[in-house]
Amino acid sequence: MFSEVLRLFRPILVLLALALSLAAVPAGAAGQVERQSAGEPVVLALDGEFGLNNSTSAESIERGILTAIDDINRGGGVLGGRPLTLVTREHRSISARGIKNIRELATIPGLVAVFGGRFSPVVIEELPILEQTRTLFLAPWSSADAIVDNGMEPNYIFRLSLRDSLAMPFLLKRATDRGLTRVGLLLTNTAWGRSNLEAANRHLVRHRTPELVGTAWYNWRDRTLIDKYKALADAGAQAILLVANDDEAAVLVREVAALPPARRLPILSHWGVTGGDFVGQAGPALQEVDFSVVQTFSPFRIPKDRLAPVLDTAGRLFDIHRPEDIVSPVGFLHAYDLTRILALAIDRAGTTDRAAVRDALEQVGPYHGVTRDYDRPFAPGRHEALGPDDLLMARFRADGVLVPVD
Repeated sequence: MFSEVLRLFRPILVLLALALSLAAVPAGAAGQVERQSAGEPVVLALDGEFGLNNSTSAESIERGILTAIDDINRGGGVLGGRPLTLVTREHRSISARGIKNIRELATIPGLVAVFGGRFSPVVIEELPILEQTRTLFLAPWSSADAIVDNGMEPNYIFRLSLRDSLAMPFLLKRATDRGLTRVGLLLTNTAWGRSNLEAANRHLVRHRTPELVGTAWYNWRDRTLIDKYKALADAGAQAILLVANDDEAAVLVREVAALPPARRLPILSHWGVTGGDFVGQAGPALQEVDFSVVQTFSPFRIPKDRLAPVLDTAGRLFDIHRPEDIVSPVGFLHAYDLTRILALAIDRAGTTDRAAVRDALEQVGPYHGVTRDYDRPFAPGRHEALGPDDLLMARFRADGVLVPVD
């Protein structure tokens, strides 16, 4: 009988014991539990080409993000005291790996956004999964137009970087300004190369110069490009507009340097070459070729009062103390500014909910960045932070440092 009564009253006794235990908790302990919950890290991710031979782009982007995170966390974090933290995944420029990474990252509790790496073809293949999972994606390097012009509604992709429809017209205009009125395109046979061809054709429909004498395509990991180069030269090209990453560009430079000086055409390059050990692979041949590359900024043109605080943090974390120490500078500083803008959006949204942060990204501003000032980096219908006035040409010094062309 007693056991039956005990069984009936056991739920009441458990509730009574719980109430007594809560009454014994010191005042403010419940608040401490809330503060601990509120202090949980806000997770960011980077899906990049780590582990790819000679590549420096993913590490550069990672360092930019971590430098910004350190500055933000030392300033109090986001959402009233929550620190930012970063997780990374590698895809080695293989789209299938990138797709797998996005699927996994999208399930991480508290994940707000994923940063991408250098390779546009990987990002383009990831777009359906990003749309399906409503994962916020930030592009600090990849330039193919289709990354942002993706047809998503709403669009979860934001870019602070070059885009091909800016890069190719700029290279064509620079060739014309130099009196190089007949050019050939030497393009990688990927979505990135095709994006640049489309951008070039759109520009050339509206402009009479330069004249495009031909287009040649090469494949990733090709060990020679000289036949394609010679075909464009034989067609009358006075300059080559190159869309390549560091490996193939270095092959071309070595081959061109081996030609007689009169047959070495100027090469105006897209910026994929700056994402790896292009200088080391090209070797002394680089100084024998007229080679320049488009950039969105140069750390040598950033006012010292803007760059110094970033270098103070980067120096402590990564032994980066001078502009010359910044490897793949566009990745580093684009990622830094994008992380700061994202933090402002998280605070504006008041939550880590991706949809709310997406909406807030369209409203953030003004932002006093390290590379430039923004009234509003992004807006509804405009997820590109940079424009045609942000571009410049640069050359590699004999010591391998990339400096502006005056």
